[in-house]
Amino acid sequence: MIEANHLTKRYGKTVAVNQVSFTVKPGQVTGFLGPNGAGKSTTMRMILGLDSPTSGEVRVDGRPYRQLTDPLRSVGALLDAGAIVGGRSAANHLMWLADSNGIARRRVSEVLGIVGLSDVAGKRVGTFSLGMNQRLGIAAALLGDPETVMFDEPINGLDPEGILWIRNLMKSLASEGRTVFLSSHLMSEMAQTADHLIVIGRGRIIADASTEEFINRHTAPSLRVRAVEQNELAEALAQRGAQIERGSDGALIVTGLAGGAIGAVSRTHDITLIELAPMGSSLEDAYFDLTKDVTDYHAGQLVDATKGA
Repeated sequence: MIEANHLTKRYGKTVAVNQVSFTVKPGQVTGFLGPNGAGKSTTMRMILGLDSPTSGEVRVDGRPYRQLTDPLRSVGALLDAGAIVGGRSAANHLMWLADSNGIARRRVSEVLGIVGLSDVAGKRVGTFSLGMNQRLGIAAALLGDPETVMFDEPINGLDPEGILWIRNLMKSLASEGRTVFLSSHLMSEMAQTADHLIVIGRGRIIADASTEEFINRHTAPSLRVRAVEQNELAEALAQRGAQIERGSDGALIVTGLAGGAIGAVSRTHDITLIELAPMGSSLEDAYFDLTKDVTDYHAGQLVDATKGA
């Protein structure tokens, strides 16, 4: 379990993390979301004792990371897959970590097998692709068979097979009762992997809820509607205050009215409904709705350099 209490980090006048409190519980995958510069990396570094908090504290299984006697056996982490000496082989890199942490060398071959790198155990890390580096970093995180694992953008560079593998690995670790803390910007994957979400914006926690609750709380339910008299229905629904969009196949995407109200409008105007079905809300929609006011970096529109030339 990871417990943060009023965790704060200042760099001069800049407050990177501000009075952050949360709990990452065992037995589930907890996703850590937030815009660039929101404080995610700083928070994860403080959990691992790489940065000291200005105030507050964070504990792993009841103790600060720096007080753990066998840190790799307690916490496994992947923050930067590129932070590996390129001249070493994959096996030698893991062997060095095992020897320095009192972990049996047989564990090296076990984790290489788990991440699918057994066939390249003797290759120099400097020749690895980004995806292979990610797998090696995950192997290092699992080396001590820890009860708590932390991963920052673990699917970077992975192919579709690798993405499916990491998704199943996270779920498997959680099902074993471990604490799994996962940071990623890929909403589609987070939606399929995380049971719980913690969202940070401008250094503060702005959401802490189950994934389902988070989506339902921050999205308006929509319904897909088709009728014989499509245009007449759209006009009638708009008069009732509904927001109407057209789907790619011409169906009406209706927000702001429940299914019963849509049915009542169709009966009142003698319009025959062909389809009335709820549409699933997405994590991406909920995330953008919540963070639109706490995102510091917004891309501008492309400028056509040929204009005015």
